[in-house]
Amino acid sequence: MKLHYYAETDSLYIELKAGPGIETREIADGLNADFDASGTVVGLDIDHASTRLDLSTLETVALPLGSLRAA
Repeated sequence: MKLHYYAETDSLYIELKAGPGIETREIADGLNADFDASGTVVGLDIDHASTRLDLSTLETVALPLGSLRAA
């Protein structure tokens, strides 16, 4: 899973699975889900992320991480 923040559009993209999405559906106002060819969710896009979320902290709870990378 990867988190991508785009300051120019104030959007946060949560990449759940590598690979292209072929369809985007609006789940709620400002929340879009990308689906691959088999209908699996590959990503979530959150518009106006800095006003909807606290982007100053990233916290994980009980994730079975093999590695953690920060860029």
